[in-house]
Amino acid sequence: MHHVHLDQWSRGSSPLHDRDPRAKILTLLVFLIVLATTPANAALALGIYAVLLLSGMLIAGLPVWSLFARALVVLPFSLTFGLISWLAGDPLRALGLIEKSYLSAVGVLLVVGTTPLPALLRGLERMGTPRMLTLVAQFLYRYLFVISEQAQHMRLAARCRQGPGGERRARFRAAAGALAVLFARSYQRADGIHRAMLARGFSGCFPLLHSLRFRPADAVFTGLVATLLVLVRIQ
Repeated sequence: MHHVHLDQWSRGSSPLHDRDPRAKILTLLVFLIVLATTPANAALALGIYAVLLLSGMLIAGLPVWSLFARALVVLPFSLTFGLISWLAGDPLRALGLIEKSYLSAVGVLLVVGTTPLPALLRGLERMGTPRMLTLVAQFLYRYLFVISEQAQHMRLAARCRQGPGGERRARFRAAAGALAVLFARSYQRADGIHRAMLARGFSGCFPLLHSLRFRPADAVFTGLVATLLVLVRIQ
């Protein structure tokens, strides 16, 4: 699943992994603003943005093609609005919308793929994001693994009972009925995990193994990348 791969990528070691989450969040924010304000006909600027993202992936040691493939998840939405713009007689705006949406998704995946989620959410919290929002986001992310585990167990059990053959319609009915069971079992498992957390003294905050420190190298990284992005935008 996507979140499993992203979690594995974020545990790597590289100069980009070592940067403080706040530095990467600020850089991403500048990138998204610059990208959103870039004219649709600025092909050179969009190409430079793509090269910068590719350079970041290579520095971080992330699988380039795998990350590019996962960013395609935004295309169904951007293609819909792009088609509307195309039919309205503005093909340049349609292409720009698709390109910007895809580059935005790649930028977000690059940051998430180089920053463990607890550190990323702690960085957002230090930057003023309400603690309740970061706590809910972290619980949702953690329970994705619970649902994934239960789904894999149920899928294996269904295959063992059914065997290699079986009618497609019967398999569909079994899957539809198993959906409610999946969420019921996931809820029970999640409730047990929450009770175990409370028994171990959970106080509403997930502690980090290492405290966040915004070092001079993080300030230099943010300043250099932000300056380069702005220069590309105004050229």
